[in-house]
Amino acid sequence: EKGYETGEHAPGLKLGGCGAYKAAHHIIKTHAKVWHSYNNTWRREQRGMVGISLTSGWGEPVDPHSQTDRDAAERYIQFHLGWFANPIYRGDYPEVMKNYVGKKSAQQGLGTSRLPTFSLQEKTYIKGTSDFLGIGHFTTRYVLQKNFPFLQVSSYHTDHDLAELVDPNWPAPGPKWLYSVPWGFRRLLNFIKTQYGNPLIYVTENGVSETLQCPQLCDEWRIQYLKGYINEILKALNDGVNVKGYTAWSLLDKFEWNKGFSERFGLYHIDFKNKNKPRYPKASVDYYKKIISANGFPNQREVML
Repeated sequence: EKGYETGEHAPGLKLGGCGAYKAAHHIIKTHAKVWHSYNNTWRREQRGMVGISLTSGWGEPVDPHSQTDRDAAERYIQFHLGWFANPIYRGDYPEVMKNYVGKKSAQQGLGTSRLPTFSLQEKTYIKGTSDFLGIGHFTTRYVLQKNFPFLQVSSYHTDHDLAELVDPNWPAPGPKWLYSVPWGFRRLLNFIKTQYGNPLIYVTENGVSETLQCPQLCDEWRIQYLKGYINEILKALNDGVNVKGYTAWSLLDKFEWNKGFSERFGLYHIDFKNKNKPRYPKASVDYYKKIISANGFPNQREVML
């Protein structure tokens, strides 16, 4: 979306309303081709696995008693996670995506939907091409219905007719988009269990950044973030979600998209101004080491079920 819709990221194309959908369409078909290539050529000998890693927030209805808010929250998830996961696990784009993009395309006088379609052969070829699902997750939004006039310039963001809100009480230790909302992770994992037949899950990205440097390396907020989110994974495991592994994001401070070195997700601080790039452990390193050593929370009183 940022590469082919808004142009914020490479390759910097601003193909409003269609670019992101076309790029995603090719990604999904290419993923399936790679899976089949491995399955047919190397799996028998290597016994490896091929999956896909998808990043998604969780969308919670502002008013859980409102059907329109519940529907908007469903669209939030389907336009993010379902966009890629649904073809792979169920054989086609989510119905709500097809309906909304198709309806808005027709209102614009287009002969076909801006959302590409899979042939029957492609649907069969793509469905089931994942031995595990990688999940990147960072934050949550409250969601409610918002209608966008169809005369506006077409956009992925206006196609799903919703608005996103945050609770001002949610901790926001890092960038403006990343609020710490651990309970959303459990709900996302249970959604995956229900929607996609409880697939094998590896959490491939989960963490928080800081925008201001802490000279004492005292990232207590990261410790609290990790504690909260890992605890919600434990709850999801108790719910029967098939989570197999977890990766904190990230080991080191690094080049962060168009934010460069200014946004730091690392457990280890990197001095980028020094030509040798020395590394210094933040406080979260010691905490995460203890979790790894215990394969869970060392102090059971930290666990809140």
